[in-house]
Formats: sequence, structure tokens, C-alpha cells
Amino acid sequence: MRVLYVDAFAGISGDMTVGALLALGLPLEHLRAELARLPLRGYGLRATATQVHGITATRFDVDLDAPPAPVHDQAHVHGHAPDHAPAAGAHAHRAYRDIRAMLEGSELAAGAKQRALAIFARLAAAEAAVHGMAVEAVTFHEVGAVDSIVDIAGAAIGLDWLGVERVFTSALPLGSGLVRSQHGVIPVPAPATVELLREFPVRVGDGSGELVTPTGAAIIAALAQPGEPVPPLCVEAVGYGAGTRRQADRPNLLRLLLGRVGAPAQRDELIEIAASVDDANPELYAHALEAVLAAGARDAWLVAAQMKKQRPGVVLHALVEPAARDAVTTAILRETTAIGLRFHAVQRLVLPRQQIAVETPYGAVQVKLAHAPDGTLNVAPEHDDCRRVARARGVALKLVYQAAIAAALARQ
Repeated sequence: MRVLYVDAFAGISGDMTVGALLALGLPLEHLRAELARLPLRGYGLRATATQVHGITATRFDVDLDAPPAPVHDQAHVHGHAPDHAPAAGAHAHRAYRDIRAMLEGSELAAGAKQRALAIFARLAAAEAAVHGMAVEAVTFHEVGAVDSIVDIAGAAIGLDWLGVERVFTSALPLGSGLVRSQHGVIPVPAPATVELLREFPVRVGDGSGELVTPTGAAIIAALAQPGEPVPPLCVEAVGYGAGTRRQADRPNLLRLLLGRVGAPAQRDELIEIAASVDDANPELYAHALEAVLAAGARDAWLVAAQMKKQRPGVVLHALVEPAARDAVTTAILRETTAIGLRFHAVQRLVLPRQQIAVETPYGAVQVKLAHAPDGTLNVAPEHDDCRRVARARGVALKLVYQAAIAAALARQ
């Protein structure tokens, strides 16, 4: 699965997102051709290579035909801004329902159209919450501008062209200060930005000026999941999108990492210790395994075996790192009746894995995810968690397992 990691150490805006996608390989001509499917006129696109603190980045600009208008807005006067030069008519008020109808009626590729609609839907919901109105009644002032529509649609087009299936994000620096908008002076971060980033990790007061614009916040809110950990990632490409304003404490860049989940399996070398036991009370075995694991074994298990003189017995196996060999050996000889051990060097292949918490109808459960090199996902709920929840709710253990697996798969 191809994923995108948004490393927003200096914040995020719409134009910086498109610039970084262009740096990742999105062809400017493809972007132009796809945007031409929208009924927007009177603008041109520019992508310029630039150096920011010695890092090569792409600056994305939307050139508008008319001279600058006197009205400033939160989509453009911010920590990265001005994103694009404002123009007369560029800031015409546009109703959310009209923008939605424009996108729905366009010939944009299905994936790009879906993402653009999702971004505007999150923006409309945030504006409705801030202004205390119904979503259908929302009229955009700033994000209704031609250049902001181009930024949002351009980001959706870029993600579709790059084949991105999932988006993950870093914590976002919210900046500080005041900014002028269509409604007057408002605090940084803008109220819509705060509303959009509910439950997302943020750094309050980090930076000067508006580092995360409503457009940038909407892209994150619509495409990423709050607090979702980044899975093991094979990085294929890195792209930097440049902002305009110089910042004293950091390069004004947005970094995007494009890659695939399912990192190559790790390999290590361990020692397998084997002890044959045919004369011990079986009641000792559980305690012996606990002692072996406590001594540092990575894993330990019992295998039934037929011993000499036709006696049934077991072979205790322990998988250990070289440094834990002596401690585990001592534990085996102390807790079992074995009087000899065998040692074998073994090579192990380990899939990358991560631990996540999921909510089920019965309660929270930890789930382990392991990613195979071909992208296949293994989902394993933690047994102890499932058993605890099942007992507390008085339900069958298998129902909790099923619910935990379903919840984990729904987040992928």
C-alpha cells in the first residue's frame, strides 16, 4: 500500500502541499490538464525550484489576471503567506453548495474528485461550527477564491496521480499572533483551523504567525486519521514545498515522504536451546516456561515427544539472544529435571509490526499489526486484553476477538 507522510515541521498550507507533490513527481502539465476540467478561468500555474536553508524545494503559484484587491484573508495572509497574489474577483464569495456542485459535475478523475469533495466538506463543517449555522448555509469568503480552489483540487489531483492510498501526519505547529480576515482580526490559529484539527496532535504556540492555514488543516482533517501511528515505511521519494515568508527558527518548508508500508522483514541470529524431559511431574511445566521467559527467553514452548524406553515426554525449547543464553540455561536446569541441553544457532526473519489500540463495542483492546513485504496485513488482538474485556462484559471471548479485528481493519 502506497502512503504519504506529512512532515509539517513548519506547518502546512494549500500551495505548499501542491508544491511538495510537484517535487514528488506530479507533472505540472498533468496538473494543468486536470484543473482545466473545472469551470475556473483567469489564472495560470507556475512551479519554481528554489533553495530554502540549502534545501531544494518547489514553489507553487497561481497567477491571477487582475491587479491585487485590497481585501486580505486568512487563506492568504498567514505564516507562509501570501500564498498567491490576490486579485480582483479572486475572492468572490462562493457558497459551499455551489463549489460542491462544481466538483461533482466536473470530469475530474474519481479519486481526485472524491478527495476534493471530502476536503471542502470538512471545511464547510468547520465553518458551520464556528459561525453557528447549517452546513448547507455556509458561504466561503477566503477558500472560495480561485487560487484556494486550485490548491485544494490540485492537492487531490496530485495524491491521485501518485497513487496514495493513506495519509499520515506529524504533529502540527499552530503558530501564534493575530491575522486579518474577511470578518476582521482573528486569533492564530484561525477558529476554523482549530475546529478542523480536533483530536489531531498539535503544538500550541509553536512558531510565529499562522503556520497552519484552514486549507492546510482541511487537507489533513479530510485525508489523515487523528493520532494514527505511522506504520513501518519504505521511503520511495521525498518532496519539499516552499512557502514565501522567511522564518527565523525553521525553514519554511513542507516535507512529504512517499513510500509503501510493509518494510523489508528484519533478520537476526538467535540461539535455540532444547531440553528433553521424560521424568518430571507435568504440573511443573507451566512454572518452568514462566521461569524461562522471565530469565530472558524471547519465546519458549513445549513439544510432546516419545522418549527412550517408550516413555512419553516433552522437549522444552527456548529462543534466546546470545547475551541471555547463560541465564536461560540456568533457569531450565533449575526448574526441570533435565540433565543436558542442546544449543543450535538459528536465523530468524521478523515482520515489521506495530501496536495500536482499537475501540470495540465491548471496550478498548490492543491489537498487533504485522506487515508482510508484499503488503499483506496480519492482525492479532492481544489475548489478555480480549479476555479481560470479555469477562467484564460477560460476552464470549471470540466475539471480542472478532470485534477487535474488524475495528483494526476498518482503520487500514
